[in-house]
Amino acid sequence: MTTLSTALTTTPVIAILRSRSADLFPAVAEALYAEGVRAVEFTLTTPRALDSLREFAQRLPEGLALGAGTVTTPYQAEKAVEAGARYLITPATSLPVIEEARRLGVPVLPGAFTPTEILAAWQGGATMVKLFPGALGGPSYVRAVRAPLPDVPLVPTGGISLDAAPSYLTAGATALGMGGPLVGDACEGGDLTALRERAARLVGTLVEATR
Repeated sequence: MTTLSTALTTTPVIAILRSRSADLFPAVAEALYAEGVRAVEFTLTTPRALDSLREFAQRLPEGLALGAGTVTTPYQAEKAVEAGARYLITPATSLPVIEEARRLGVPVLPGAFTPTEILAAWQGGATMVKLFPGALGGPSYVRAVRAPLPDVPLVPTGGISLDAAPSYLTAGATALGMGGPLVGDACEGGDLTALRERAARLVGTLVEATR
């Protein structure tokens, strides 16, 4: 089974799927996988996300790490892992969710923004810290935070454009979380060919940035 760390070493991006329905999540995940994306997050704010996650986990492509996002309670964490999630992502630093993830034996990426929040999440047991909202401070903020906290793996997420993505990695980010700019309207029935083109472009620039 592919771990999150292995997936992000291959391609340092987590694709975030969020929509009014999770029905197309598996098809979108497969299109992203075909172009080299190796980590995908099904967000729990989407209706039927757990059902879709459970179904997709049964036929998961080799090398794809499947996780659950917007996890806000220990109960959600438990249900997501039961459904097949192999890592958990939260929008904020919730110590109970971090503790539950550790109990369940899965990586957890809590959301944080300030140095105080980032350090609290890391000391609380985070595997990596989701820097959210990532675009607010930009790559310069990533670089500034990394200076006093060099050992904390940061995953900027939220509002990061395809063009700006590589600059976050060169600033010191471990990986990126990307939703709308990458996924577009694919989860609502949008063009999967266009999605694959965006994914291929992103993967190429990120791999180049990490060389």
